[in-house]
Amino acid sequence: MEAEEPVTPVGRFFVQEEVNQVINCIMGVKNPINIESFKAEIKNSLLIQHPRFRSLLIRDKNGREIWERTQNVNLDDHIFSIQDVKYPPNSISSDDEIVNGYLADLTAVSSHLSVDKPLWEIHVLKDQNALVWRIHHALGDGVSLMSLILAMCRKVDQPDQLPTIPKSAKHKNRSSRLSRENLWELVMRIWLSFVYAVELFLRCLCSKRDAKTKISGGPGVEFWPRKLATARFKFDDMKSVKNAVLNATINDVLFGVISAGLSRYLDYHQPSNSNMQEGLRITGLGMVNLRKQPGLQDMSELVKSKSVSSWWGNKFGFILLPVYHYKNVSDNDPLQYVKRAKAMLDKKKLSLEAHFSYAIGNLVMSFLGPEVARLLNNRVVCSTSFTISNVVGPQEEIMLGGNPITSLRVTSTSLSHALTMHMLSYAGNAEMQILVAKDIIPDPQFLAKCLEDALLEMKDVSTAFIQT
Repeated sequence: MEAEEPVTPVGRFFVQEEVNQVINCIMGVKNPINIESFKAEIKNSLLIQHPRFRSLLIRDKNGREIWERTQNVNLDDHIFSIQDVKYPPNSISSDDEIVNGYLADLTAVSSHLSVDKPLWEIHVLKDQNALVWRIHHALGDGVSLMSLILAMCRKVDQPDQLPTIPKSAKHKNRSSRLSRENLWELVMRIWLSFVYAVELFLRCLCSKRDAKTKISGGPGVEFWPRKLATARFKFDDMKSVKNAVLNATINDVLFGVISAGLSRYLDYHQPSNSNMQEGLRITGLGMVNLRKQPGLQDMSELVKSKSVSSWWGNKFGFILLPVYHYKNVSDNDPLQYVKRAKAMLDKKKLSLEAHFSYAIGNLVMSFLGPEVARLLNNRVVCSTSFTISNVVGPQEEIMLGGNPITSLRVTSTSLSHALTMHMLSYAGNAEMQILVAKDIIPDPQFLAKCLEDALLEMKDVSTAFIQT
């Protein structure tokens, strides 16, 4: 790499003052954290070797953002020891509540990372045995950053080995001959891509938007105070549900759980005499990794190539994910939520919607500038109801600097959505961080329970179905 490098269009978007996106990863560890030992571990890690984590964000004479490599990184400016955290103040809370409360305060758009140093920090919550990694979205997306963090870890049962990076199932080989099935798939791909592109265009124009519900956000909501709760799932329960629905995936199950959980939540909060119609659509924004190799990346690629241009950075698009509210479906067959989710996601996978959103974002940033890009992005966000992302983490227990990791969770800076959900799996469990605008959704813990109960109900039905 050169000493200076232009910031990518997506990176430039994330550093705008009105957006200022920061990824926050919470890592719980088993043993007390020795701050000096931890600094020594980071000093000798791949993180410090990575060009992005040794670069300052500056603007050239034309006002364009560039990365400028710095020779020295003072870890005292990036790693902070935090003690005596209370949330709420003067109360007795569990460690999870304290960490979530601490992190909720950091998710405000106004909680900047200083541009006087490389755009990352690590907060060590000593009393809670937790590490809060704060990494600016301009440095990379969730897949890039999780890959980097895992490259610093080792397996608990095999301390000399790196964590196992999950590999996505390979796509089936397509026949080179133009069969009738391939032709029909091509026609459907073109048609669905066109339909979804038109809907995205209408969302940008605000001529199509979700109806107002108890979870709706809107312009300016990103600046409102936040609350954070955690929903916990067992991966075996999700696999049980997946096996009960033909050709389903974990993502199908996840979105089915979200559909069922949100329906439960809205039913609870909606007055019995309300006119919320059956089949009401609520739309989410789902983040999609666009790399040629899906899943987490092998950081040895970076070491060998000495370049971050091949796959590092922000390489994701988004798709519109509709949820339909149906009353009393769970009383009959809760697996219907998964079946509907699968039918919808199969169409989304066939289309080029995510690639289209990524390409349009790059073009707008490159030719029309960040103000227009921010306006269009904000219109899409304000016309939808929630954000959802899902990253598959390591399959086995891992440790950092010899300290076993007990949990991994992730969330990000606030958006104009009142509801943002980020799920990350680790060693047989999956934890979803539910970030809400607390004046709109004052009870995120109840929403988390709605999601957890939805999965357990599906698991019970799927177990009975498989046994029969």
